[in-house]
Amino acid sequence: MKTLTVRLPESIAAELDAEARRRKLSKSDIVRERLQVGPRLAPRSALLDSIADLIGSVEGGPEDLSARRKHYLKTTGYGRKRPR
Repeated sequence: MKTLTVRLPESIAAELDAEARRRKLSKSDIVRERLQVGPRLAPRSALLDSIADLIGSVEGGPEDLSARRKHYLKTTGYGRKRPR
């Protein structure tokens, strides 16, 4: 078996530690178990369905913003150095 070192945020490490104690398993066993199960996220289509009513609902912006974003950022002064 290979070894992999992973840095985790404190909150995830605490959850992992608590579950290991509760289930009387090693942290490595729990991580291996979760990696085998895979992500518990909804399919992408379900995520898009959940926000479908919001897509395209912004009004008042330029119609060609995606094509000319650099132009619009330049006209607003975005990225220029500010006086101190």
